[in-house]
Amino acid sequence: MRRYADVVRRSEAAGLGVRGACHLDAADSEPGLAHLGAAKTLVLLGFTGSAQWAAFAESPEARDGEPDPLDRWSRRQLDVLAAEFGATACYPSGTPQLPLQRLALRCEPVHQSPLGLLIHPRWGLWHAYRGALAFTEQLELPPLAPLPRPCDTCDARPCLSACPVGAFRHGHFDVDACVRHVASEAGHDCRNQGCRARRACPVGSGHTYVAAQQSFHMQAFLRACSASVRG
Repeated sequence: MRRYADVVRRSEAAGLGVRGACHLDAADSEPGLAHLGAAKTLVLLGFTGSAQWAAFAESPEARDGEPDPLDRWSRRQLDVLAAEFGATACYPSGTPQLPLQRLALRCEPVHQSPLGLLIHPRWGLWHAYRGALAFTEQLELPPLAPLPRPCDTCDARPCLSACPVGAFRHGHFDVDACVRHVASEAGHDCRNQGCRARRACPVGSGHTYVAAQQSFHMQAFLRACSASVRG
């Protein structure tokens, strides 16, 4: 447990929270892992609520006006940690891409939510994965205690009814309806304060992103959708 504890400590100092870990083996059939070769342990890193936001917000990447500041900051921090621990850094974008969402299901007690986002019993919908470290050693990991899916005891499902344009229906996300609303005059609340459907979820409500973080991610969402349309 000593080495894993060191990873946790150093990651936190770098502005990234450890989001859990899992063991890998040569027979692992998870798509997207072939490039990791002989890796035996994968440690996920990311954000929990706004605990790590200041580390990014005060970084050179956040202030230089260049594209993709959060991805560039994440890469820099992951590279530093990988060099220190002799691990391989796995990034949130680029090629090859690690299947972070699927791996998260093996690393911590998250579940699929009605919005399509992974929900955590403590953080709710207010968390994100920024990358991972792959180790050739099989680190001793703390046991993963399974926790129930919070949505199973939520009869009201306010996340589904809170969307002003009903973008979440029958297990489908209407991206066009969402983008049109958020980009419009009527969508200033979602645009500046964050997705209203996401904010309606009662789980982890004490860990809601701060306003600057909400706005940053919504603007990034709009840019990504616009780029997709142009492409």
